[in-house]
Amino acid sequence: MNYWWVNQNKTFKIALDGGYLWSPKERKDGVRSEFYDNMTKVQPGDIVFSFVDTYIQALAVVVEPHRSRNKPAEFKTADPNWTEKGWYVKVDYTLLEAKLRPRDHMDLLAPLLPNKYSPLQSNGDANQVYLAHIPHPLAKALLSLIGEQGEEEIADAATNAIRQDKNLTATEKEQLIKARRGQGMFRQRVGATEVRCRVTGLEDQRFLTASHIRPWSKSDNTARLDGNNGLLLSPHVDRLFDKGFISFDDAGELIVSKQLPAEVQKRWGLGQPAVIKPLSAEQRVYMEYHRAEILQK
Repeated sequence: MNYWWVNQNKTFKIALDGGYLWSPKERKDGVRSEFYDNMTKVQPGDIVFSFVDTYIQALAVVVEPHRSRNKPAEFKTADPNWTEKGWYVKVDYTLLEAKLRPRDHMDLLAPLLPNKYSPLQSNGDANQVYLAHIPHPLAKALLSLIGEQGEEEIADAATNAIRQDKNLTATEKEQLIKARRGQGMFRQRVGATEVRCRVTGLEDQRFLTASHIRPWSKSDNTARLDGNNGLLLSPHVDRLFDKGFISFDDAGELIVSKQLPAEVQKRWGLGQPAVIKPLSAEQRVYMEYHRAEILQK
Protein backbone atom coordinates (compact mmCIF):
# COMPACT_ATOMS: atom_id res chain seq x y z
CA MET A 1 0.00 0.00 0.00
CA ASN A 2 1.27 3.46 -0.91
CA TYR A 3 0.07 6.83 0.32
CA TRP A 4 -0.61 9.96 -1.73
CA TRP A 5 -1.59 13.58 -1.15
CA VAL A 6 -3.83 15.45 -3.57
CA ASN A 7 -4.53 19.19 -3.59
CA GLN A 8 -8.13 19.73 -4.75
CA ASN A 9 -9.23 23.25 -3.90
CA LYS A 10 -11.17 24.00 -7.10
CA THR A 11 -12.07 20.45 -8.09
CA PHE A 12 -12.84 18.77 -4.77
CA LYS A 13 -16.64 18.88 -4.85
CA ILE A 14 -16.75 17.71 -8.48
CA ALA A 15 -14.24 14.89 -7.92
CA LEU A 16 -15.98 13.87 -4.69
CA ASP A 17 -19.37 13.59 -6.39
CA GLY A 18 -17.87 11.68 -9.32
CA GLY A 19 -15.63 9.38 -7.30
CA TYR A 20 -12.39 10.01 -9.19
CA LEU A 21 -9.10 11.88 -9.56
CA TRP A 22 -8.20 13.54 -12.86
CA SER A 23 -5.14 15.39 -14.07
CA PRO A 24 -3.76 16.40 -17.46
CA LYS A 25 -0.86 14.39 -18.88
CA GLU A 26 1.14 17.58 -19.32
CA ARG A 27 0.77 21.35 -19.24
CA LYS A 28 -0.26 23.29 -22.34
CA ASP A 29 3.35 24.38 -22.84
CA GLY A 30 4.30 20.69 -23.16
CA VAL A 31 6.11 20.46 -19.83
CA ARG A 32 5.57 17.19 -17.96
CA SER A 33 5.00 17.19 -14.21
CA GLU A 34 6.01 14.70 -11.52
CA PHE A 35 2.62 15.33 -9.95
CA TYR A 36 0.76 14.36 -13.12
CA ASP A 37 2.98 11.34 -13.77
CA ASN A 38 2.13 10.09 -10.27
CA MET A 39 -1.38 9.38 -11.54
CA THR A 40 0.09 6.45 -13.49
CA LYS A 41 1.76 5.00 -10.39
CA VAL A 42 -1.20 4.57 -8.04
CA GLN A 43 -2.54 1.07 -7.48
CA PRO A 44 -5.82 -0.34 -6.13
CA GLY A 45 -5.75 -0.24 -2.35
CA ASP A 46 -3.58 2.88 -2.11
CA ILE A 47 -4.74 5.65 0.23
CA VAL A 48 -5.07 9.29 -0.87
CA PHE A 49 -5.29 12.24 1.55
CA SER A 50 -7.55 14.90 0.04
CA PHE A 51 -6.36 18.41 0.98
CA VAL A 52 -8.79 21.31 0.54
CA ASP A 53 -8.59 24.88 1.92
CA THR A 54 -5.83 24.09 4.48
CA TYR A 55 -7.60 20.95 5.74
CA ILE A 56 -7.47 17.23 4.99
CA GLN A 57 -11.18 16.80 4.39
CA ALA A 58 -11.41 13.26 3.04
CA LEU A 59 -9.59 9.98 2.56
CA ALA A 60 -9.88 8.10 -0.72
CA VAL A 61 -9.10 4.48 -1.56
CA VAL A 62 -7.91 3.80 -5.11
CA VAL A 63 -10.34 1.37 -6.73
CA GLU A 64 -8.91 0.89 -10.22
CA PRO A 65 -5.57 1.56 -12.00
CA HIS A 66 -5.23 4.74 -14.04
CA ARG A 67 -6.57 5.06 -17.56
CA SER A 68 -6.44 7.72 -20.25
CA ARG A 69 -9.47 10.00 -20.39
CA ASN A 70 -10.21 13.47 -21.70
CA LYS A 71 -10.88 16.28 -19.29
CA PRO A 72 -14.28 15.84 -17.61
CA ALA A 73 -16.84 18.39 -18.73
CA GLU A 74 -17.13 19.65 -15.15
CA PHE A 75 -13.42 20.59 -15.18
CA LYS A 76 -13.62 22.93 -18.18
CA THR A 77 -13.03 26.05 -16.09
CA ALA A 78 -10.83 24.47 -13.39
CA ASP A 79 -7.40 25.46 -14.69
CA PRO A 80 -6.62 27.18 -18.02
CA ASN A 81 -3.20 25.47 -18.20
CA TRP A 82 -4.69 21.96 -18.25
CA THR A 83 -4.73 20.13 -21.57
CA GLU A 84 -7.67 18.05 -22.78
CA LYS A 85 -5.90 14.69 -22.59
CA GLY A 86 -5.38 13.39 -19.10
CA TRP A 87 -5.25 10.58 -16.55
CA TYR A 88 -8.33 9.29 -14.72
CA VAL A 89 -8.24 7.23 -11.51
CA LYS A 90 -11.40 5.86 -9.91
CA VAL A 91 -11.43 6.24 -6.11
CA ASP A 92 -13.82 5.77 -3.20
CA TYR A 93 -13.96 8.89 -1.03
CA THR A 94 -14.80 9.02 2.68
CA LEU A 95 -15.44 12.46 4.18
CA LEU A 96 -13.79 12.91 7.56
CA GLU A 97 -16.08 13.53 10.49
CA ALA A 98 -13.44 15.88 11.93
CA LYS A 99 -11.28 17.65 9.33
CA LEU A 100 -7.54 17.72 10.06
CA ARG A 101 -5.54 20.96 9.74
CA PRO A 102 -1.90 19.88 9.26
CA ARG A 103 -0.62 23.39 10.07
CA ASP A 104 -1.71 22.82 13.68
CA HIS A 105 0.59 19.80 14.02
CA MET A 106 3.81 20.78 12.23
CA ASP A 107 5.94 20.02 15.30
CA LEU A 108 5.09 16.38 14.59
CA LEU A 109 4.77 16.49 10.81
CA ALA A 110 7.62 18.77 9.69
CA PRO A 111 10.45 16.26 10.42
CA LEU A 112 8.57 13.63 8.40
CA LEU A 113 8.12 15.68 5.21
CA PRO A 114 9.98 14.34 2.14
CA ASN A 115 12.98 16.36 0.99
CA LYS A 116 11.71 16.42 -2.59
CA TYR A 117 8.20 16.91 -3.99
CA SER A 118 6.73 17.58 -0.54
CA PRO A 119 3.05 18.63 -0.48
CA LEU A 120 3.72 20.89 2.51
CA GLN A 121 6.28 23.43 3.63
CA SER A 122 7.75 23.13 7.11
CA ASN A 123 5.48 25.98 8.31
CA GLY A 124 2.37 24.13 7.17
CA ASP A 125 1.72 26.10 3.98
CA ALA A 126 0.82 24.00 0.95
CA ASN A 127 3.18 23.69 -2.01
CA GLN A 128 1.97 23.97 -5.60
CA VAL A 129 1.46 20.26 -6.25
CA TYR A 130 -1.32 18.02 -7.50
CA LEU A 131 -0.75 14.36 -6.62
CA ALA A 132 2.31 13.81 -4.41
CA HIS A 133 3.66 10.56 -2.98
CA ILE A 134 4.17 10.74 0.78
CA PRO A 135 6.37 8.43 2.89
CA HIS A 136 4.87 5.89 5.27
CA PRO A 137 6.00 7.64 8.51
CA LEU A 138 4.24 10.83 7.44
CA ALA A 139 1.13 8.91 6.42
CA LYS A 140 1.05 7.05 9.74
CA ALA A 141 1.36 10.31 11.65
CA LEU A 142 -1.53 11.81 9.69
CA LEU A 143 -3.67 8.71 10.22
CA SER A 144 -2.87 8.80 13.93
CA LEU A 145 -4.05 12.42 14.10
CA ILE A 146 -7.19 11.54 12.15
CA GLY A 147 -7.89 8.72 14.60
CA GLU A 148 -10.21 5.74 14.42
CA GLN A 149 -11.81 6.73 11.12
CA GLY A 150 -8.37 6.59 9.49
CA GLU A 151 -7.76 3.09 10.86
CA GLU A 152 -11.07 1.89 9.46
CA GLU A 153 -10.19 3.31 6.06
CA ILE A 154 -6.89 1.40 6.05
CA ALA A 155 -8.70 -1.82 6.88
CA ASP A 156 -11.13 -1.23 4.03
CA ALA A 157 -8.25 -0.50 1.66
CA ALA A 158 -6.50 -3.75 2.57
CA THR A 159 -9.66 -5.71 1.87
CA ASN A 160 -10.18 -3.93 -1.44
CA ALA A 161 -6.59 -4.64 -2.50
CA ILE A 162 -7.13 -8.36 -1.90
CA ARG A 163 -10.31 -8.36 -3.95
CA GLN A 164 -8.50 -6.64 -6.83
CA ASP A 165 -5.52 -9.03 -6.83
CA LYS A 166 -5.77 -11.11 -10.03
CA ASN A 167 -3.05 -13.50 -8.81
CA LEU A 168 -5.28 -14.90 -6.06
CA THR A 169 -8.05 -17.47 -6.40
CA ALA A 170 -11.49 -16.78 -4.99
CA THR A 171 -10.78 -19.14 -2.08
CA GLU A 172 -7.48 -17.44 -1.31
CA LYS A 173 -9.14 -14.02 -1.37
CA GLU A 174 -11.84 -15.22 1.03
CA GLN A 175 -9.30 -16.65 3.48
CA LEU A 176 -7.07 -13.56 3.39
CA ILE A 177 -10.01 -11.22 4.00
CA LYS A 178 -11.06 -13.36 6.95
CA ALA A 179 -7.47 -13.41 8.23
CA ARG A 180 -7.42 -9.61 8.06
CA ARG A 181 -10.29 -9.72 10.55
CA GLY A 182 -8.75 -12.45 12.69
CA GLN A 183 -11.19 -15.10 11.43
CA GLY A 184 -11.33 -18.22 9.26
CA MET A 185 -8.30 -20.38 8.55
CA PHE A 186 -5.89 -18.02 10.32
CA ARG A 187 -7.86 -18.14 13.56
CA GLN A 188 -8.09 -21.93 13.40
CA ARG A 189 -4.34 -22.23 12.89
CA VAL A 190 -3.61 -19.85 15.77
CA GLY A 191 -5.98 -21.84 17.97
CA ALA A 192 -4.03 -25.02 17.30
CA THR A 193 -1.23 -23.79 19.60
CA GLU A 194 -2.77 -20.84 21.49
CA VAL A 195 -5.81 -21.82 23.56
CA ARG A 196 -6.07 -18.83 25.91
CA CYS A 197 -5.01 -15.21 26.34
CA ARG A 198 -1.45 -15.16 27.63
CA VAL A 199 -2.12 -12.10 29.80
CA THR A 200 -5.62 -12.60 31.23
CA GLY A 201 -5.81 -16.40 30.99
CA LEU A 202 -9.27 -16.19 29.39
CA GLU A 203 -10.12 -19.36 27.43
CA ASP A 204 -13.59 -18.59 26.07
CA GLN A 205 -12.95 -18.31 22.33
CA ARG A 206 -15.95 -16.06 21.83
CA PHE A 207 -14.17 -13.22 23.62
CA LEU A 208 -10.66 -13.60 22.20
CA THR A 209 -9.09 -11.93 19.17
CA ALA A 210 -6.71 -13.69 16.80
CA SER A 211 -3.97 -11.06 16.56
CA HIS A 212 -1.09 -11.04 14.07
CA ILE A 213 2.36 -10.83 15.71
CA ARG A 214 4.08 -9.41 12.64
CA PRO A 215 1.45 -6.90 11.49
CA TRP A 216 -0.71 -7.64 8.49
CA SER A 217 0.66 -4.63 6.61
CA LYS A 218 4.24 -5.90 7.06
CA SER A 219 3.53 -9.52 6.09
CA ASP A 220 3.29 -11.40 2.82
CA ASN A 221 0.26 -13.58 2.13
CA THR A 222 1.98 -16.68 3.56
CA ALA A 223 2.68 -14.97 6.89
CA ARG A 224 -0.84 -13.54 6.95
CA LEU A 225 -2.26 -17.06 7.13
CA ASP A 226 0.50 -18.63 9.25
CA GLY A 227 -0.86 -19.65 12.66
CA ASN A 228 2.62 -19.19 14.14
CA ASN A 229 2.22 -15.48 13.36
CA GLY A 230 -0.63 -15.11 15.81
CA LEU A 231 -1.77 -15.02 19.43
CA LEU A 232 -5.23 -15.27 20.97
CA LEU A 233 -5.65 -12.18 23.12
CA SER A 234 -8.38 -10.48 25.11
CA PRO A 235 -9.59 -7.40 23.18
CA HIS A 236 -7.90 -4.80 25.40
CA VAL A 237 -4.65 -6.80 25.39
CA ASP A 238 -4.85 -7.11 21.60
CA ARG A 239 -5.16 -3.31 21.36
CA LEU A 240 -2.03 -2.79 23.45
CA PHE A 241 -0.11 -5.45 21.52
CA ASP A 242 -1.13 -4.02 18.15
CA LYS A 243 -0.04 -0.50 19.17
CA GLY A 244 3.31 -1.70 20.58
CA PHE A 245 2.61 -0.95 24.23
CA ILE A 246 3.34 -4.58 25.14
CA SER A 247 5.23 -7.52 23.66
CA PHE A 248 6.67 -10.87 24.80
CA ASP A 249 10.15 -12.29 25.18
CA ASP A 250 11.05 -15.76 23.89
CA ALA A 251 10.26 -17.31 27.29
CA GLY A 252 6.73 -15.91 27.13
CA GLU A 253 7.29 -13.21 29.73
CA LEU A 254 5.32 -9.99 29.22
CA ILE A 255 7.26 -6.89 28.14
CA VAL A 256 5.59 -3.57 28.97
CA SER A 257 6.65 -0.44 27.10
CA LYS A 258 7.80 2.55 29.11
CA GLN A 259 5.30 4.55 27.04
CA LEU A 260 2.30 2.78 28.63
CA PRO A 261 0.95 4.87 31.55
CA ALA A 262 1.07 3.16 34.95
CA GLU A 263 -2.63 3.90 35.45
CA VAL A 264 -3.49 1.87 32.34
CA GLN A 265 -1.27 -1.00 33.49
CA LYS A 266 -3.02 -1.07 36.85
CA ARG A 267 -6.60 -0.78 35.65
CA TRP A 268 -6.14 -3.27 32.80
CA GLY A 269 -4.48 -5.87 35.01
CA LEU A 270 -1.09 -5.98 33.35
CA GLY A 271 0.79 -7.47 36.25
CA GLN A 272 2.18 -10.98 36.17
CA PRO A 273 0.78 -12.76 33.07
CA ALA A 274 -1.74 -15.49 33.81
CA VAL A 275 0.07 -17.81 31.40
CA ILE A 276 3.83 -17.96 30.91
CA LYS A 277 4.42 -20.27 27.98
CA PRO A 278 7.63 -20.23 25.94
CA LEU A 279 7.22 -19.22 22.32
CA SER A 280 7.79 -21.87 19.68
CA ALA A 281 10.77 -21.51 17.37
CA GLU A 282 8.42 -20.32 14.61
CA GLN A 283 6.71 -17.78 16.86
CA ARG A 284 10.06 -16.38 17.98
CA VAL A 285 10.89 -15.25 14.45
CA TYR A 286 7.71 -13.19 14.25
CA MET A 287 8.00 -11.89 17.83
CA GLU A 288 11.56 -10.74 17.20
CA TYR A 289 10.18 -8.44 14.50
CA HIS A 290 7.43 -7.23 16.86
CA ARG A 291 9.95 -6.35 19.59
CA ALA A 292 12.29 -4.61 17.13
CA GLU A 293 9.78 -2.72 14.98
CA ILE A 294 6.46 -2.45 16.85
CA LEU A 295 7.24 -2.29 20.56
CA GLN A 296 7.45 1.35 21.65
CA LYS A 297 10.81 2.04 23.24
